[in-house]
Amino acid sequence: MEILYEDNHIIAVNKKSSEIVQADKTKDEPMPDRLKAYIKEKYNKPGDVYLATVHRIDRPVSGVVLFAKTSKAAERLSELFKGREVNKTYWAIVKKQPPKVTDVLRHYLWKNEKQNKSYAVLEPKSGYLESVLKYELIDKSDGYHLIKVNPLTGRHHQIRVQLSSIGCVIKGDIKYGSERTNKDASISLHARSISFKHPVKDEIITITAPVPNDTLWKFFEESQAQKNASIENN
Repeated sequence: MEILYEDNHIIAVNKKSSEIVQADKTKDEPMPDRLKAYIKEKYNKPGDVYLATVHRIDRPVSGVVLFAKTSKAAERLSELFKGREVNKTYWAIVKKQPPKVTDVLRHYLWKNEKQNKSYAVLEPKSGYLESVLKYELIDKSDGYHLIKVNPLTGRHHQIRVQLSSIGCVIKGDIKYGSERTNKDASISLHARSISFKHPVKDEIITITAPVPNDTLWKFFEESQAQKNASIENN
């Protein structure tokens, strides 16, 4: 596992698209179990290791996932997530250019449990939950566009279904309209960074996850790095 940040209270990992944050029917080993084993060995801890999952991302999605190493940190981080005081930034690769360079999308989502799929409508409806995100088109290649997404709510498959609703299906996401899968069964959605107030220290922590080892992802990461360097130099 690629550890992005670790101290006595929290640990953040760059999740691969093949990894799971919580146990599912595949019976594959979830990340918390692997992290507990890592902590136990690294610090030679006797007995059980405490580790709390404070948020999750879908299996085919890559990027930063945060865990709490103490109950105090878990409680405070949970409050931050509930209070929408955690800033999450995703990168999504889509084929179709979005209708606007930047916009705020507001839908109402309903989760079909049997299909493990969400459906979006534009008007409030009984049983549907409000879902809001902000997006910005930040780059493009010969055949694809890179969209930066900041979800303002935390709904099931929110980014996937809301982008699909405006015609911007995420590359490889056949559940929401992609023509074909990615070779590694991932979808081209990456939890790029997370920013929050440290649960114990009085400081803002920002953790950024490098993109997957993929030609298209690397192209966009390098392109963005060059643009940021150019801005800083001017």
